[in-house]
Amino acid sequence: MQWTGGAVGMESSYDELAAYFLQVPIDIFGVYQTLIRKGLYQGHKYQPTAKCAMVIALKGEADFIYDGNKHVMYPGKALLGGVNRHLELEVHTAEFEYFLVHYLPSTLDRDKQALVEKVSELHIELDAALLQLMEQLRRQSAVLGNIELLEKKTLFYRLLSKALLHERYQQNSDSQPMMDQTIGYIRQHYMEPITLDSLAGQHGMKAKYFSHLFRKYTGIGPINYLIQFRMNLAYELLVAADFSVRDIARSVGYSDAYYFSRLFKKHYGMSPTAVKLLEK
Repeated sequence: MQWTGGAVGMESSYDELAAYFLQVPIDIFGVYQTLIRKGLYQGHKYQPTAKCAMVIALKGEADFIYDGNKHVMYPGKALLGGVNRHLELEVHTAEFEYFLVHYLPSTLDRDKQALVEKVSELHIELDAALLQLMEQLRRQSAVLGNIELLEKKTLFYRLLSKALLHERYQQNSDSQPMMDQTIGYIRQHYMEPITLDSLAGQHGMKAKYFSHLFRKYTGIGPINYLIQFRMNLAYELLVAADFSVRDIARSVGYSDAYYFSRLFKKHYGMSPTAVKLLEK
């Protein structure tokens, strides 16, 4: 993935996008599937774009030029963002077909303005599931009603998720089996003592580099992943069973109940005892 107009690292941009869409509610506007012929289109050369766009190239080749920055589009390429940008579109093949969704944040935070103005490149697999998803979204966009609006937004998030997952896979294809194996190991052995060195040692790697690869793949470090997994499981046990905090701490890998309680409160904003009382 590549960002224009900013110094965001390539290795983490798909995860930053995922974090943004988790935090910021959006509204979906028009959904289109358009076929245009060879030529230069300057609809937004002098008047900047008023909405963000998700563009997925389906057939042919074209350049999307945002404020002079060129993005080459061909089947399997997608663009995201680009509000308040001057845009020209130059089609190089006889025809160019693309799928387009217009969206905007429901409330525009100035601190996050740059994230909706930037244009990010993604790769996406044009498989049958994706094509069906786009068709559902296109059909749903013509129907009015709150339930239909909710369904339209849901379909957009599914489309976005597929693009971000594929981008993550493509950028991490060499290390994916190793990371999946590590995640599986953590989920099976979470109650045992696990250190960064022990995880890295399973693959004959230095801890610092292994942590870099894991963070690139998941968005968080391996020990933070382990802690989150333990805390989520502990919460389920606190709610579902009548175990003591000490017993639950031991069951998820912490012999020190006080240390476990501090971690839990940091993660959930309340103590394990408070959760037990709240759920009764």
